[in-house]
Amino acid sequence: MRLMRVGEPGMERPVLLGANGVHRDLSGVTGDIDGQFLSDGGLDRVRQALERGDLPEIDVAGQRIGAPVARPSVVLCIGMNYAAHAAESGSPPPDVPVMFYKAPNTVVGPDDDVLIPRGSAKTDWEVELAVIIGRRARYLDSPAQALRFVAGYAISNDVSERGFQLESSGGQWSKGKSCETFNPLGPWLVTAEEIADPQSLGLRSWVNGDPRQDSTTADMVFSVAELIWQLSQVTVLEPGDVLNTGTPAGVALSGRFAYLSPGDVVRLRIDGLGSQTQRLRSA
Repeated sequence: MRLMRVGEPGMERPVLLGANGVHRDLSGVTGDIDGQFLSDGGLDRVRQALERGDLPEIDVAGQRIGAPVARPSVVLCIGMNYAAHAAESGSPPPDVPVMFYKAPNTVVGPDDDVLIPRGSAKTDWEVELAVIIGRRARYLDSPAQALRFVAGYAISNDVSERGFQLESSGGQWSKGKSCETFNPLGPWLVTAEEIADPQSLGLRSWVNGDPRQDSTTADMVFSVAELIWQLSQVTVLEPGDVLNTGTPAGVALSGRFAYLSPGDVVRLRIDGLGSQTQRLRSA
């Protein structure tokens, strides 16, 4: 299933996008797509309502698309999880996952504008596979268990301000990751059963139509299952949490491309998860 939220910020309504391209209103099943919905069997209720024919069609043409999950309690991120990106950052691949946090209020719609912060000279793009947690995960026994705790997947742009992140951070990356609008997410939450193997997805990015990143999740240093298992040893993952799993090579930090400026357009795509596009403007 492909779940989405449509409407102006703070007024989004939950919608199901069917395989035939028909949008169906989920308001009769849930008020929103959030951690509570995922934790109390919301996905099963949507499936049952669809089978009964209880979901009316809805026209969403011209409406804003919001992030597919509302108000995540946390956005967890993994750094340098593709060997080539670690190399372009000047580092070897890590021996253990590098974890950092983004402020949850960075999450915006997939096609919303991204604001270049005041004083920024190094705003960068990062296409990433986002994992939306569906069940509480703590101290999992092994990676073999981990994918059972996934509600679904989405495209994430882990926008970064490299000067804030690396030069004036005081050692903590989150300063360069938590500026407003710095996590476009969506357009859909694609439920886990629709993605046979999260380690076989192509992911790409473009800036002003020019290709930047072109890789596959098979190149991750740590797989989705490995990440969830390892993270569950040091934190509790809750339903609705968003996990950004790292970005491949091809970002401005490499020195091969210019950083983003007002008016630039970034487009991201991941196989099976759709695409998103943002225009950059000054904060």
